[in-house]
Amino acid sequence: MSSTGTKKDSSGWRRQTLAVRGGQARSNFGETSEPLYLTSGYVYDAAEQAEARFKGENDGFIYSRFSNPTVGMFEERIAAIEGMERAMATATGMAAVNASLLAQLKAGDHVVSAQALFGSCRYIIEDILPRFGIEKTLVEGHDLDQWRDAMRPNTVCGFLETPSNPMLDIVDLKAIANILHDGGARLVVDNAFATPALQRPGEFGADVVVYSATKHIDGQGRCLGGVVLGSEEFVEEILKPFLRHTGPALSPFNAWVMLKGLETLELRVARHCASAATIADFLEGHDQVTRVIYPFLASHPGVALAKQQMTAGGGIVTFDIEGGKDGAFRFLNGLKIVDISNNLGDSKSLITHPATTTHQRISEEDRLAIGIKPTTVRLSVGLEDVDDLIDDIRDALGAV
Repeated sequence: MSSTGTKKDSSGWRRQTLAVRGGQARSNFGETSEPLYLTSGYVYDAAEQAEARFKGENDGFIYSRFSNPTVGMFEERIAAIEGMERAMATATGMAAVNASLLAQLKAGDHVVSAQALFGSCRYIIEDILPRFGIEKTLVEGHDLDQWRDAMRPNTVCGFLETPSNPMLDIVDLKAIANILHDGGARLVVDNAFATPALQRPGEFGADVVVYSATKHIDGQGRCLGGVVLGSEEFVEEILKPFLRHTGPALSPFNAWVMLKGLETLELRVARHCASAATIADFLEGHDQVTRVIYPFLASHPGVALAKQQMTAGGGIVTFDIEGGKDGAFRFLNGLKIVDISNNLGDSKSLITHPATTTHQRISEEDRLAIGIKPTTVRLSVGLEDVDDLIDDIRDALGAV
């Protein structure tokens, strides 16, 4: 990708500085904010230049399905924050997950995946990949023996979320990366819940990292987007041809929004985490709450590992309420500040009932196997005053 202007040498900058200035390329107008290039195509000085660009001999833009100056700035910035060599953006988080897998798989290959996944991620693993002759094995994410036993000579990659959606399972990234690498396979990690502000899976051996930028990276529920990060070799030789020819391109406007979101990501996530930890403590002491799951709670079975891999517990709290599904619905309907929504990572607090929304297409047996009960709710803690949120939750629990 060619630059639209000169860039400063960012080597040695710390992460928060990279979040504000990484990848910025000013035009000759010298704008302070990143320029927004709403264009589908580009013109060439001569036919020879067009030929050279299509041959890859001239560093420049061809078509915004391939690359775009604004999208390119977002890709460079998040790669710098994540500490990965390259990134390519996509139209949605699920487009990123799909591309991270299908770009490297073919008929006859095998994938090992943790079973605790977001519903759409599990659909790709269980339903879409087998249509193309790709084999899959689902395992308990925290059971290293199951990962070892699942490995085959044709295993190409493993896939997991940590913390998982919605049950916040914590998976040992370094150990699983080692298992996969010993078998000649890659590890793909969906890091949407932790964000690069709390956890950078590449530091623990992950080969590919994916995000739904729709969540914390945007942070205000405005735009859809996704991104896949990996090595120069993986992106250039495997991912880039797949994305170019299948077309899940990120809109330049959405990329511009995501760029602005990255500037405040660490500040927002710190507030999300502090409030979520306070709310988790409150819920653990409430007699109408039967289970509280939060990675940094002492009661979480993976708390020690979570503290090794993450710098804070995240902004999501999952818990169970007395009274079955009816009790959970009465609680949700009794909330005045917290909105019922299946999105997360927003500045506004959002809550959902996974069994009837994000994971409704999974069988009840499979839901129970990963811990999702009719009583389970997932709370994405926003940026409101935490005492107002606790008051709202307390009043809604009273309605149960």
